[in-house]
Amino acid sequence: MFFCGIFLRFYRFSDFATFLGDQGRDAIIIKRMLTFEHLPAIGAPTSVGQVYLGPFYYYFIAPWLLLFKFNPLGLTFGVALFSSLFILINYFIVKELFDKKVALIAAFLTSFSYVLIDLSRFSWNPNLLPLFSLLTIYFFIKALKTKKKLFYLLFGAFLSFSFQLHYLALALFLPIIILALPKLISKFPYSLISLFSFIFFSFPLIIFDLRHQFLNSKNLISLFKTSSSIKTNLLKNILDTFSTLNRYLFNTNFSNLINIILLIAIIIFLFTYLKRKKDQIFNFQLIFLLSLFVLSLYSGEKHPHYLAVLYPFYIIVISVFLSTLLNSFWEKILVIIFLITFVILNFQKYNFLFYQGSNQLKTAQEVARTIFDNVKKKGFTVTALPEKYSDSTYRYFLEIWKKRPIEKDSLEKAEELFVVCEKNCQPVIGNPQWDIAYFAPTKIEGEWNINSIRIYKLTK
Repeated sequence: MFFCGIFLRFYRFSDFATFLGDQGRDAIIIKRMLTFEHLPAIGAPTSVGQVYLGPFYYYFIAPWLLLFKFNPLGLTFGVALFSSLFILINYFIVKELFDKKVALIAAFLTSFSYVLIDLSRFSWNPNLLPLFSLLTIYFFIKALKTKKKLFYLLFGAFLSFSFQLHYLALALFLPIIILALPKLISKFPYSLISLFSFIFFSFPLIIFDLRHQFLNSKNLISLFKTSSSIKTNLLKNILDTFSTLNRYLFNTNFSNLINIILLIAIIIFLFTYLKRKKDQIFNFQLIFLLSLFVLSLYSGEKHPHYLAVLYPFYIIVISVFLSTLLNSFWEKILVIIFLITFVILNFQKYNFLFYQGSNQLKTAQEVARTIFDNVKKKGFTVTALPEKYSDSTYRYFLEIWKKRPIEKDSLEKAEELFVVCEKNCQPVIGNPQWDIAYFAPTKIEGEWNINSIRIYKLTK
């Protein structure tokens, strides 16, 4: 099972590795870190709301770029490796907090879940959130049950790391506060260790916010305040979020009735285990439901990584339920049928087993090599159409090949402009995009075609 999960995360991962604008931008930043050109104090901006993350991901994943001698595939390898370790870490944590049966089921679901496999096969900060959110809650629970300062320190640190991977980790704050309140007075001195640990590891981001008039905080609050972000029908929004979660995890669309029944069942089990004083089961059900509630406050489209916080806890809740059905022969058969069905549903999305890969890394190198071979002036720049910032993939290779273009959005005048047309982007001359309009080209001096991508060399 574990080996199958690892195989699914690494098989042909270079052919299918995503290398788009975000990955190119990160590769450039990390390369400049490793060469001590610039040490960032903030991370990437979120795609919605332009809220800057902390720099943790850059520093955490950077060694893999160095180990792969600045081949950006190293960043993908790092994510795939930690996502594979997530299977084992998940198993040992669940085994410790529950039992071996629950741990085996949780590891099985984690190993074969397409959404978790997909998140593991390319480099991006939210992709490590399932691992870090689970570790955050694990250290939180260990801290509550003991008076060991190390667990309080680790809890604060991993909460900061999760928060820096993506602000989706905000969903963990509500269940953490509710579960910690009954013990806050008795363990207040220890709680300060967690607080100081969180502040220490978040310090660069806090300084950034203070220096920029709380830009991050204001943008984050604004994101949830806008009428487009919060629906008035909260119950419907919770159901929609739960339905989306099931669609991603099971790779199928359940009817509204089934989703309602499942959600009600989880709530009923929550109170059942509360009466039985099964603390761990109750804790994880509460964490899952409250995190689901917080994420439901955002009503925009929920992409798979938006629910990254929920996956490990939902899998544990499902695993606990399934483990209760292993008492009789027919119950065991039912669980086996469920697990086989889960694999079959997810198997449909294992495209890397059957189809040709996109080879985005190879294509980016070929485009960059074409530009490299045709640069005649020292002052040149690169842009892309129609996605303005997708040119970072080509810029990365040009930079490590020692032919660095003028910085993006720089006011410095270039003598040559290379436009990478990734889709239909006519006209090139006269295009209103700022990079092109500022350069003000008058003629196309060269034109090349790489895998349906057209490259134009523009001059004045």
